[in-house]
Amino acid sequence: MTFTSARLLAGVIALAHGVHAFFPDCNLGPLKDNIICNPHANFRDRAKAVVNEFTLEELINNTVNDSPGVPRLGLPPYNWWSEALHGVASRHGVNFSAVGDFSSATSFPQPILMGAAFDDDLIHQVATIVSTEGRAFNNIDRAGLDFWTPNINPFKDPRWGRGQETPGEDPYHLSRYVYQLITGLQGGLGPDPYFKVVVDCKHFAGYNLENWNGNDRKGFNAIITTQDLSEYYTPSFPPCVRDAKVGSVMCSYNSVNGVPSCANEYFLKDLVRDFYGLGNDHWITSDCDAVNNVFTPHNYTTSNANASALSLKAGTDIDCGTTYSTSLGDAIDQNLVTKADLKQALYRQYASLVRLGYFDPPEMVSYRKYTWSDVNTKNAQNTAYMAAVEGIVLLKNDGTLPLKKGIKNVFLVGEWGNATFQMRGNYQGVAPYLITTLDAFQSSGFNVTFVNGTLNSNDTSGFAPSVAAAQTADLVVFAGGLDETVEKEGLDRMNITWPGMGGGQVDSSSLKNDSRVNALLWGGYPGQSGGQALVDIITGKQAPAGRLPITQYPAVYADQVPMTDMNLRPNTTSGNPGRTYKWYTGTPVFEFGHGLHYTNFSVSWASGGPKKSYNIQQLVAAAKGKTHADLGVLDTFKANVHNTGKTTSDYVALLFSNTTAGPSPAPLKQLTSYEHVKRREGRTDENRVARGHARDRRAR
Repeated sequence: MTFTSARLLAGVIALAHGVHAFFPDCNLGPLKDNIICNPHANFRDRAKAVVNEFTLEELINNTVNDSPGVPRLGLPPYNWWSEALHGVASRHGVNFSAVGDFSSATSFPQPILMGAAFDDDLIHQVATIVSTEGRAFNNIDRAGLDFWTPNINPFKDPRWGRGQETPGEDPYHLSRYVYQLITGLQGGLGPDPYFKVVVDCKHFAGYNLENWNGNDRKGFNAIITTQDLSEYYTPSFPPCVRDAKVGSVMCSYNSVNGVPSCANEYFLKDLVRDFYGLGNDHWITSDCDAVNNVFTPHNYTTSNANASALSLKAGTDIDCGTTYSTSLGDAIDQNLVTKADLKQALYRQYASLVRLGYFDPPEMVSYRKYTWSDVNTKNAQNTAYMAAVEGIVLLKNDGTLPLKKGIKNVFLVGEWGNATFQMRGNYQGVAPYLITTLDAFQSSGFNVTFVNGTLNSNDTSGFAPSVAAAQTADLVVFAGGLDETVEKEGLDRMNITWPGMGGGQVDSSSLKNDSRVNALLWGGYPGQSGGQALVDIITGKQAPAGRLPITQYPAVYADQVPMTDMNLRPNTTSGNPGRTYKWYTGTPVFEFGHGLHYTNFSVSWASGGPKKSYNIQQLVAAAKGKTHADLGVLDTFKANVHNTGKTTSDYVALLFSNTTAGPSPAPLKQLTSYEHVKRREGRTDENRVARGHARDRRAR
């Protein structure tokens, strides 16, 4: 059975419209008498009513992300794929105007920097702003209602090109981050009657490699032990699905233990739908062309028809690509799938659109009122700035920072000194403005000499004048770091050395150990106000309080363990020294959680502090009153945080636990809780506390 003409028509429609976000006509259109247009009916019944009108051809054609709709029913085309990792992004379903209204959206820092703030409230604020702007774009047909974010794979290897998209390496930290992000983006916890937008937790599961040493993500088979899968690679997903009630999940390119993720029924049905609770009201999408990859290069099947059938029946409802639309007809002919299988996938999709208010009168959906005036508001600008400030980490300081009065002449050198688009990182949108470090120094009243310089060239012709300029300056600032020329989706690094591009997970030993380097700041990808945030910290207008959400390893680490080794625990036979702060047995350059301040804090336990040890059986028993044992509060720890200096500063308290129970070797320690304490003034009261709630899966 073939549907060539129908597919060709779908392609023409998609090309003509580009972005498909306009709404069906439920007043005068062909569906006006269908229950889909009854806003008071159950969303499941409404979805089934419209999908049951589809012919077999129409069902097949609408299983892909760039859905052509059903013109005869008045269903317009719809692109399920929009992006909003750290702001509405210039990807696929999003269309920025060239000038004027909707020509930009607030550009927040990348998650790797926002993760360094360890501030749950901040993440919720950012997410709320991003979804408001996404809805505003949708309301004038410039975006869809489904945003394929966040990336919640833990950042386990410093060479990974997409580590910048994640909040860091710790799964507990990711769990709390993702809960705040999802509830902020979607408009609450399983909001009723309408979702603000629907977002997508990705990539399930074990995805941590792009293209390293000839190993490509689309054909990579990740060998992961059950222990590591349970303990590290998947714990960020239950809080997303089960707790935050996310509307969708994305399966990853890679295989795990020989089975491609998008064709893995155990992953998608048993874990995501049944155990985590995604259920049948929400949908799963493949990563783009991952259904085709089940056939090649995974070579898991003998044809695309079989790959499509396996993926659909495993639970992949949407194919980001065209494999479903071009091969499911053959799968039907070969009795590999049924019309009922196709309908089930479409039921889930349209149930989601119903809950977004897609078919309802605009006056019933409060989010339909958002306009250009709701984009990049003053509050959004302030939040983007504070997100950068809170995330920047002071790695080293001999007292040079904050700057003393009298410093006026600054020599600024480095490729990031006047960086603009680099500050946005991957999955970026069009920023309304980008304040560079050079801009910020100049607007702050400094006399600045700037030399771009380079770290990737043997050209020394500019050295002499640069050295001369530096010698006459009161302050020399070098601004360098990673950008998308060395790390991004599809591009991993082969080493983590410095010099060379650096600033994220790199070996900063030469800078740390050089007494001529007075201070060192880590700033990730800081977004539209990144330069201002950095200069305000340098000058003391703001005080640093961020903590590294990653481990900075020595350069030799890249030679000790291949990216393809998914094992977390150290292994003397293979030479793997262990991964992340939990299992790394070497000496890090800067450890996970490192971060200095401009003041001194004393931290002490209140009321005697926690017990030295806990009985795991008693802890589990105490959590039985909760719906899920891992949400049980095992203990509440109170600490007095006292700023003993004169500089007002935030403080991030991290609570760790360790154990000797379970598989050996046990983690050296693991994050159990954290609290971001705001604006602690110098020499003031000690009564405000940081509270931490340990969960039974964390405290043993």
